[in-house]
Amino acid sequence: MQHKAKKFSARAKAITSVAAVAAVGAGVVGAVSASADTPATAPVAAGAAVKSKATTTSTHLTADAAADAALAALKAAQKEGQRVTVAVVDRNGNTIVTLRGDGAGPQSYDSAIKKAYTAVSWNAPTSELVKRLDSAPTLKDIPGTLFLAGGAPVAHNNGPIAGIGVAGAPSGDLDEKFAQAGVAAISNGD
Repeated sequence: MQHKAKKFSARAKAITSVAAVAAVGAGVVGAVSASADTPATAPVAAGAAVKSKATTTSTHLTADAAADAALAALKAAQKEGQRVTVAVVDRNGNTIVTLRGDGAGPQSYDSAIKKAYTAVSWNAPTSELVKRLDSAPTLKDIPGTLFLAGGAPVAHNNGPIAGIGVAGAPSGDLDEKFAQAGVAAISNGD
């Protein structure tokens, strides 16, 4: 039996040719993208290096040390029958850890964070900062601050690296005593 070759129209030939080229192209692209020698994405250009004078390095309190300080402050308060919240913030005022003791009032959470932030911002206990309000009353208008006793700074090489705030005891003096217990728990005496 003889088979007659069918004649393809120009349109059929074009479609068949395009499909064949696409299939071959897909195979080549697949082989290239699967090749270990060719990266899947183009390499990213490295950023420009800056002079060392243009940067600074800072010391930060570790999360473990922050947790130790907060727990020490909370235990000091519990030992005296006080229901408080303790907050530890980093040098930039970001909260690292907050512990709300059993029975602490709802206002104590925000107050502890603000006291810690205030202490680290000025590298001074908040009880001392309250005294500054006499000569600079607008200090209290700075957002996020709270000028009540109960905040203590944590320093390293005389620079502030964190703040501990305690709120909820019946007096700011007690709050600050507990915050200082947190500082003492992670301090090496200098």
